[in-house]
Amino acid sequence: MLKTEVFEQLKTAMREKDTLAKGVLSLLKSALDSAEKEKGEALTAEEEMAIINREVKQTNQALEGAQTAGRADLIEKEEAKLTLLKSFLPKQLSEEEIAEKLVAAGVGKGMNMGEAMKIAKPLLTGQAEGAVISKVVKSIIA
Repeated sequence: MLKTEVFEQLKTAMREKDTLAKGVLSLLKSALDSAEKEKGEALTAEEEMAIINREVKQTNQALEGAQTAGRADLIEKEEAKLTLLKSFLPKQLSEEEIAEKLVAAGVGKGMNMGEAMKIAKPLLTGQAEGAVISKVVKSIIA
């Protein structure tokens, strides 16, 4: 499970006194633990990916805020957090690969955006960011 991998990396970060990694991994482990307690049983791989994707999205938002404010120190920190979080996600698909999968799944011209996203989201969970999926879906249905 992903949770054990996070815990192992957390122990390593603590031994190496890597404060940034320790902080990120602690937050991630905490999010996974609380979701598991809330559910009352072990999380599925999809649920773990959803939590990591949520953390990636929040970090992206913080990074955008730091860039808007012109804070180089925060930008560097958020980029390092993003790299660490993304290491837990499977390989991200390119826009071409996403388009191929969506067309194969039945997404086509003239389709409603909502219907297309209902097909796309479960199909591509953890393999691409929501904004990229949305962009590709728009280009296919247009």
